[in-house]
Amino acid sequence: MLNDDEDVFDSVTWESPTAPVYADHAPSTGPGYRQSIDSNESGPHDPKWEGHLITAVTDPQKELAETKDAYVSYLVSAKTNLPMFSTSNPSARRRFQDFVFLREHLVKDFPACVVPPLPGKHRLEYLTGDRFSPEFMERRRLEYVHTSLELPLSNNVSLHRFLQRLARHPTLQRATLVRAFFESSEWNVHMHQHLAHPPGPEPSPGIVDNITDTLLNAFSRVRKPDERFLDMREGVDKFEDGLVLSERLWTRVRNRTTDGNPESGEDLTADYHDMAVAVQGLGFLESGITDPLNHFSNTLLEFSALLRHTTQTTTDPFLIQLHSLLTYSHANRAVLKLRDQKQLDFEELSDYLSGVSAERDRLAAIINGHAGSSGLGLGSYLKDRVDAIRGADDDRSRVEKMKKLDVKIKELQDAVTTAHETSDAFSDETLREQHVFQRAKEAEMKEMLGNFADGQIEFYKAAMEEWDRIIPVIQRIHVDV
Repeated sequence: MLNDDEDVFDSVTWESPTAPVYADHAPSTGPGYRQSIDSNESGPHDPKWEGHLITAVTDPQKELAETKDAYVSYLVSAKTNLPMFSTSNPSARRRFQDFVFLREHLVKDFPACVVPPLPGKHRLEYLTGDRFSPEFMERRRLEYVHTSLELPLSNNVSLHRFLQRLARHPTLQRATLVRAFFESSEWNVHMHQHLAHPPGPEPSPGIVDNITDTLLNAFSRVRKPDERFLDMREGVDKFEDGLVLSERLWTRVRNRTTDGNPESGEDLTADYHDMAVAVQGLGFLESGITDPLNHFSNTLLEFSALLRHTTQTTTDPFLIQLHSLLTYSHANRAVLKLRDQKQLDFEELSDYLSGVSAERDRLAAIINGHAGSSGLGLGSYLKDRVDAIRGADDDRSRVEKMKKLDVKIKELQDAVTTAHETSDAFSDETLREQHVFQRAKEAEMKEMLGNFADGQIEFYKAAMEEWDRIIPVIQRIHVDV
């Protein structure tokens, strides 16, 4: 755990590009994450980068226009020094379904990695009524989708930030599928090849596949939890609680400032507009102070417009990125849950092996003339009685059962060994993954809070300038009593 006085953003620079543009040269360190092969990281769980990958999503275009198969394509491009890329400036046109394919198969190919979610596709046309409109395409390209704008809740991350997060990941940035996504001119062929020949060996049916779902229950709890992952889960809970609380609070502030519905009675920008109209009307009634009141009315209108502009350029992006981080954290939580499932598989298999071994020992004890069911519980006693009724209570049948149990025990021993190795390896990968996610989270938090602070500073500076100009005008008003 971090000390209260420790700056968790020490490794993060404030300068983070917010638009999909390239730097003139590839930095050795990115915004909040290291991408240099000369990294000083030395810990066993510290991430290792082999180079940089700087991505961009630009130029949305409507393809197959005027047909029922029309869709929007985007130019995805990058600058990189990664050795697996055939060029340092790869680019290709991709549609939304290509992004979906990329993400789904990265999740399958790299189950221990936190693969970022994608923006939602359905109901996005609510923005303009046309999913091929420039506004819609640009919003999907750059912006996020947020619940306060009456858009879908799940997978609300922009295509641009999705690729940014992949590029920040030391493993995912080097994935063959990611390289093909940016480079391949035969993407459809590559997708079919990937489906036919996925990376890694095909999982073969084994003893684990023959065990009932009741035994390996995904809702069971790990009996021997690892304290390291308990602390991680607690940290994720606190982080998400903070995001949810902040999102709820600032959504309320946003709606009370400018919710677009003057009848709600909570739209502050509309109130300032109405006040400006009233002051202007008052100026027509008072001929001696008409000009000063008109100036005051114009200032109120300017302030109302400034409030709306700040909401659109500062508050909305802040809320959008808060929700984006929340969905990203959900992906991280899913990896932690999968790690628990790997440990649970090992524990349940171990228990199953113990039960089969006990049954084999029981049969061996009966054959050797020792008590069969005594001390083994009511279940074993009833099993012996049922076998006796079926006529299977003889040594020959017991020997056959023992042979079958010996084969099953050997299979289970191999399965337990494999499950244990898998659980340990997945735990190590998860530890490394948490370092990667922590760096990415810190970078995005610092960028988000920095942009929000800059927006608020600009708002108050502009507001002070407006009021500073009108105050002397108001002070010069003289009313004869």
